[in-house]
Amino acid sequence: MCRLLIYKGTEPIQLSHLLTRPCHSIINQAFDSRLRLDRRRPINGDGFGVGWYDPVKDPELGNQPCIFNSITPAWNNANLTRLAEKIKSPLVFAHVRATTAGSLSQDNCHPWHFSQLMWMHNGGIAEFPRLKRQLQSTLSDEIYNFPQGNTDSEWAFALFLSMLADPHAESFTQHELRDAMLKTISTLNTWAREANITEPSLLNFCVTDGHTVVATRYISSKQDEAASLYFSSGTTFDEYAPGGHYRMSKRDKRENIILIASEPLTFEQADWMEIPTNTLIVITPKMNVLQIPIIDEFHVSDPLEAKKRGSDFAAQKGLLSSAYGARRGGTVPSPLQPTQDELEVAAHDGTSGEEFPRAEAVSVAAA
Repeated sequence: MCRLLIYKGTEPIQLSHLLTRPCHSIINQAFDSRLRLDRRRPINGDGFGVGWYDPVKDPELGNQPCIFNSITPAWNNANLTRLAEKIKSPLVFAHVRATTAGSLSQDNCHPWHFSQLMWMHNGGIAEFPRLKRQLQSTLSDEIYNFPQGNTDSEWAFALFLSMLADPHAESFTQHELRDAMLKTISTLNTWAREANITEPSLLNFCVTDGHTVVATRYISSKQDEAASLYFSSGTTFDEYAPGGHYRMSKRDKRENIILIASEPLTFEQADWMEIPTNTLIVITPKMNVLQIPIIDEFHVSDPLEAKKRGSDFAAQKGLLSSAYGARRGGTVPSPLQPTQDELEVAAHDGTSGEEFPRAEAVSVAAA
């Protein structure tokens, strides 16, 4: 399955600090994952994409993001390596792909953009061919003709666009993006129910207009965990030891950097917190992070009952950290351990170098 990464910061970051330099960067995860290993398709080699917004607004260039993607494996693309060393951006989407729906083509590589909106997805819409015609019938001619590929993810983006009053708007409030996201999920659930589709859909959707980021960790099930999703925040994200060993530092109470990722970019235990299943997360233009429970028929209000969600469904699809599954009674094999060099660096720095733990408590902000 796929992996995704979001960076939002008060200052632009060089893309290489996210994509190529960290020893557990999203590109290295694509062929050497330590925490979220897909036993069926352990290599994310079916293409990649990275999208970013310019750090300086230029009326001639417009507000649209720039996207670079390819069907080559991310770790074997020299152009990506060169570009990552020369580009800085305050807002970045990155995605590596293992094909499960749609053909191997550049049109099917995430992320996609429409006007200034950018979108990517990790997961899958269950039995999507049974829903596709109904989805398409709800779209305007413009939105219907927008998708160039054939993935469920891009058609979900089209559905999201149809939920906005004006997808061409120059700006969106966080409430507009949030409400459109919730309507998209609700509509897909309604159609699945009407079609008697019982397999859960895994809907880790991400969208941004260049200012606000909205993402979900979601599954249409009350018994199962969603695909893994984590966030990290702090004042700096930099290399503290040779060999690509990065960590998030918190020098004060400011949130200068926020990362959201399918799998943590570091092995530092204090860096990352797990986003609860069936939660919507918002990063506002002022760098506030809001976590909002998605209240629908698949919401589990009792925290003790929520901890009983099973990990097998997402783990079998390669979408859940094996460390997490082992803690929740799943049948996932033990995760690969950090290398000896990584353990030595961690020991020298005073950290444990152990596998990434699940965060047991996450504060949830009101909408």
